[in-house]
Amino acid sequence: MDYLEGLFLGKLWSDTDFENRRHLGLFVLYGLLVDSIILFNYFIGGSLLGIGRFGVLQIVLLAILFLASPFICFRYYRMPIAGKIVILIEKIFKSYLIVSLTVGQMLSRITIQKSGFQDYVINYLNGTLEKYTETFASSAGSFATVLAVLAGGIHVVLTAALIIAAAIVIPGLVYLAFRLLQYGYDWLISKYIIKRFFPTH
Repeated sequence: MDYLEGLFLGKLWSDTDFENRRHLGLFVLYGLLVDSIILFNYFIGGSLLGIGRFGVLQIVLLAILFLASPFICFRYYRMPIAGKIVILIEKIFKSYLIVSLTVGQMLSRITIQKSGFQDYVINYLNGTLEKYTETFASSAGSFATVLAVLAGGIHVVLTAALIIAAAIVIPGLVYLAFRLLQYGYDWLISKYIIKRFFPTH
């Protein structure tokens, strides 16, 4: 329960030490989760649990939950267990909306059609090999093909590694950016509205 409170309530409203610990593993797992959903939606052609379908309704819901967050959370620890569970469910739903937004935006950046994906990869590999073969043809002589394969292989591996790293990091950065915005907004509302008009003591 403490872990969920720290994860979903954030530093301002949670009395756990979640924010004081490093969560690199969680960051990576979150990125892999989002990437798995993107790959599922891309290759299967569906929408897993509606994730990725982010329209006007979802934008309005996310905006409402964002603006209402400090008023929902400030009495969390004075609520009975049922109330706490309801708030945590609301936070999970907000995270679902953020995931859906991230998936939708990242999917929209993929311009390669699913039907032409295999041809694209093959053409990319062939084009890379040809480029390095031409580069080494004049200087390496008979070893041009060998050097081209080695250099092309390194090029492809590094490119793939960068794409995978970006695919893992970007979803986490989006989520962290949203948490920082939420924290800043909650702090302002807590300081200038809640503590003045809704005292907890």
